[in-house]
Amino acid sequence: MNFVDVLFPVNLGPLTYRYKDTLSGSIRPGVVVAAPLKNTIAKGIVIEKSATIPSGQAKEIKEVQGYAPLLSINMIELLKWMSEYYAAEQGLVLKSMLPMEAFKQVKKRPGKNRKIMGYSVDICDVDSSISDAVIDSINKNKYRAFLLHVPSSVYEYSFIIRLLAEIKNVIIVLPELFLINNLYPLLNEMFGERVCLYHSELSSGTRCESIERILKGHADIVLGTRSAVFAPLREVSLIAVLHEHSDSYKQESTPCYSGRDVAVMRAFFEKTTVLLSSFCPSVNSLFNCQWGKYTLLKPADTAEKPKIRIIDMRHEKLSRPYLSKTVTDNSLKYISNDKKAMFVINRRGYSTLLQCMDCNYIEECPNCRIPLVFHKHDMIMKCHYCDYTLKNIPDRCGRCYGYNLKLLGAGTQRIQEDIEELMGIKTLRFDSDMARKKSDLKEMMGDIFNDDRKIVIGTKIMTGKIGRGRGFSMAAILNTDISLNMPDFRSAERIFQEILSLADRIDPDGTIFIQTRMPQHYLYKYLKNYDYTSFIREELKRRRSLRYPPYSRLILMKITAKRNLSKDLSEIVKRTDKTIEALGPYLSRCIKDKLEFKILLKSLSREKLHSAARIFIEEFKNVKDVKIRVDVDPVKI
Repeated sequence: MNFVDVLFPVNLGPLTYRYKDTLSGSIRPGVVVAAPLKNTIAKGIVIEKSATIPSGQAKEIKEVQGYAPLLSINMIELLKWMSEYYAAEQGLVLKSMLPMEAFKQVKKRPGKNRKIMGYSVDICDVDSSISDAVIDSINKNKYRAFLLHVPSSVYEYSFIIRLLAEIKNVIIVLPELFLINNLYPLLNEMFGERVCLYHSELSSGTRCESIERILKGHADIVLGTRSAVFAPLREVSLIAVLHEHSDSYKQESTPCYSGRDVAVMRAFFEKTTVLLSSFCPSVNSLFNCQWGKYTLLKPADTAEKPKIRIIDMRHEKLSRPYLSKTVTDNSLKYISNDKKAMFVINRRGYSTLLQCMDCNYIEECPNCRIPLVFHKHDMIMKCHYCDYTLKNIPDRCGRCYGYNLKLLGAGTQRIQEDIEELMGIKTLRFDSDMARKKSDLKEMMGDIFNDDRKIVIGTKIMTGKIGRGRGFSMAAILNTDISLNMPDFRSAERIFQEILSLADRIDPDGTIFIQTRMPQHYLYKYLKNYDYTSFIREELKRRRSLRYPPYSRLILMKITAKRNLSKDLSEIVKRTDKTIEALGPYLSRCIKDKLEFKILLKSLSREKLHSAARIFIEEFKNVKDVKIRVDVDPVKI
């Protein structure tokens, strides 16, 4: 009797099945088979020959589908590694690796050809000695990891295009869909049918076509977002992860994998080259260069950049409590010269909180215990975490019942109202309140490009979608202190990266103004001179003294239940290794009738952390009303 282990894209591990001798010629690792699962016939992937013969009556595989394996042996090894490293069932890893269309027996069934609208991508000359080093590595067919610290996104794209002219079988990964839409038209124009899109926003028909083109070798350049790292290329010469510092490479649902780190591991299993690139590389990647895991490539930076001015709000003349006169005066100067200006504030809404002036009580979300934000247009107060909405604005304090309430702080709505009043000009607001649908977002993107829109006010959703060369000569960042004071050891790194990313979108002869009441913070010392290297050096020194990553490892546990698990979770923490530092359990939020608890585990040993995580997983494995999510190497704490 023949037995194999089959994996289905569900929350299970491999299951053992038997198959008839007539299927022996077609049963092999990676092929799609149809087999009974519970009360239905489901599609799964053959993983390997079964190491043991099952004691009971094994179910039988019904048929083999497809003409070739969907997963290579190397990809199956990657799947197993991801399951172990990210503490997730192999079936959930498979679900992330392959879209449902991959399990269907489909022939070419494309969706309508659609024209992708994007920005023009500039091209520049790149250092041939650096690109030759990467090409030489590719030709040796051995694993090697490079980190390219580029001077600008123009150089980053130009470098990739330089490589594509000489090599085949490449996977290019970008963190955001709008970046794909920017780069694809250029690649399609230069390399034609060789280029294939691969991301979750494609229609089912187009995704089927992409999979078939890749499997048949008709497309050897795969361009996509995070999931493109799993593209079923038969042979891979290069995996390129652009803007490698981006948090968007991290999947928030189980398995909570990092697309960047998985790209490195796929290259390792494929015995090929991986290229990570960014104009502000992550601390972790630069640390890996120091330890010899990656090879650092850093071309000379001769590009002009906008000037960065730090505005000390403690001593500045103010147009409004949250707007310096220097910022408003300079924005008037720029728009009078037919230039554009953007105001960035990472708070949507009108006011950031409603506070009692008598007892200092702040109106907060009953679920999350964080301040509610006032939205003037809708006359509501809203929690930006769980979407709890208070439709009747309180006129009395919830604690002392006094009437001395005051709206404090400013969000995008209030900034827009004040700027229009101060400057007498119509502005455009760009935040998630205004871009609730894709059609809204598309319309707003068009409005930004209009020459008559001289001032745009928005959050990170705006700055992430504005490309280079859009005529912005000034940016004012109004509330970096809030982000800098977040209880997250990565806050300074993240702000530096966000501002460098913004600088890449501002005209080289322009100016970036940063308002702060903390000008003495070490971040600003390096930021105003674009000295990212010295900043990283100090950042690593600080993290080492506090034993934060990359000098330690973290696992964030999220446990959701309808009952209070604080006591149970505290008891489980006591059963973990004594050298592990544990923060929590603490109640992070309440959604409807469910409570979410968090526990942050820190250790120098990855093995000890994973052992601790397994204790939690086993404890609640068969408890139906408790859900647990394990986030290894979390980017949000």
